[in-house]
Amino acid sequence: MTTYRVAQVTTAGGSFELAERDVPEPGPGQVRIAVEACGICHSDAMFVNAAVPGVTFPEVAGHEIAGSVEALGEGAQEWGWRVGDRVAVGWFGGSCGHCKPCRQGDFIVCANLKVPGWAYDGGFAEKAVAPVDALARIPDALAASDAGPMACAGVTTYNGLRHSSARPGDLVAVLGLGGLGHLGVQYAVAMGFETAAIARGAEKADFAKQLGAHHYIDSTSGTPVAEALQSLGGANVVLATAGNSEAITATVDGIAPRGELVVIGADPEPMGISPLQLIMGARVVRGHPSGTAQDVQDTMEFSALHGIRPMTETVPLDDVDAAYGKMLAGRARFRMVLTTV
Repeated sequence: MTTYRVAQVTTAGGSFELAERDVPEPGPGQVRIAVEACGICHSDAMFVNAAVPGVTFPEVAGHEIAGSVEALGEGAQEWGWRVGDRVAVGWFGGSCGHCKPCRQGDFIVCANLKVPGWAYDGGFAEKAVAPVDALARIPDALAASDAGPMACAGVTTYNGLRHSSARPGDLVAVLGLGGLGHLGVQYAVAMGFETAAIARGAEKADFAKQLGAHHYIDSTSGTPVAEALQSLGGANVVLATAGNSEAITATVDGIAPRGELVVIGADPEPMGISPLQLIMGARVVRGHPSGTAQDVQDTMEFSALHGIRPMTETVPLDDVDAAYGKMLAGRARFRMVLTTV
């Protein structure tokens, strides 16, 4: 095969169209991946809409890539990769290796982070070329359609919890039961936390319990979320997966002394938290980015061990425009995944 298909947008905010391209050869330190599945993330909209600097058109989005290595660039074999290896590439699409965070070993906050769909063509395609340091090995137990979302949504929630101050038996609240939150609840339970799920509407209580949550808090019930959390003893950690600053703010007074608010849901609006809310309870607020390729691999291995899977809707690459629109409209349950096979 000398050509392959990509789903691209040619102008900012434009519709996706399928196009044929010549198959590229991987450069030094790169591999070419035969893409089997690629999740659609809300962050893809930043690149489709050129909302960040450096986006060029035509744009091929997609940073939840799963497939197999089909060609090795010079030096890739020295990293232990072979043709046929099953791999995933997420938000972490490689690092520069020379900025201060990289020299300190903190690659996920690399000043020149290579995000697929931004630094290079992403996975809304039949093939993708990626640097070897972006590759995570997919366990045999995971299907490609599960592994793709694990490389972004999965690792973000998993890492947010495992790097938090929570310990087994602590009360951990997960705000939101969407694409991130439904995974966050499963991870929190598997890590041994007393888990409270927070979402809008009493009808989501059964779903929260199906995911393993020990408690459900309906944020529309009339009882303030913070009060509901304090009635459970106060949350040692709140994992805020909902991209809603007002909803995140409503949890702060429900955090126990020296507890932690871990924010992974993005919202450009500021949070309404006062210094006194932090000082008097010695509370900590921090943002959490995604995770490196090793973090993605850890996430997938943990998920395989504990039977944790994302809830997905798979759609052929040909139907990318409809799938992307469904994600934007908030109608996905819960991760839209494009497939090529």
